[in-house]
Amino acid sequence: MAEVLPLSDAELRLLKSLLDHRVRFLIVGLSAAALQGAPVVTEDIDLWFENLGDPALSVALKKVGAGYVPPFGLNPPMLAGAGSQPFDVVIRMDGLKDFPQEYARARVIRVAGLRLKILTLERVLASKEAANRPKDKLVLQVLRDSLLGSGTNKRKRPRMAKSDPRSKRTRIY
Repeated sequence: MAEVLPLSDAELRLLKSLLDHRVRFLIVGLSAAALQGAPVVTEDIDLWFENLGDPALSVALKKVGAGYVPPFGLNPPMLAGAGSQPFDVVIRMDGLKDFPQEYARARVIRVAGLRLKILTLERVLASKEAANRPKDKLVLQVLRDSLLGSGTNKRKRPRMAKSDPRSKRTRIY
């Protein structure tokens, strides 16, 4: 697994705390697309949690000086506190399956030693298409182009292990 885009120390602390406390979450939206190499820009990191009522979530957030603020009135749910920026809480993903199904098909990437589960580029695109918001429409072609360039939309042939006669290593082709 290759290392990808670096995150700030505060962002890494929050993500590490969630992982340490076994909180199930996915990085979704344009942040997930950017982590897969799509040339997109976003101001936040969208997190989709399996269970916002999970006591482990409160413990993990408290450990980094953050907390969960449930939705009220017209305000969406959010994370608050010193350790919570620039994270946003996502409560549903248009056009996708439920959390357990998407979690099962998520991609694992490594960032600063953390193994993070992220929504695949195909699923980010499906969600943006289904949401059909003006801001989502602006990035659809970029996501489609990124998907074509990544080769993930093509059926993959199994990779074969071959011995390299110049060394004692086995290479994956």
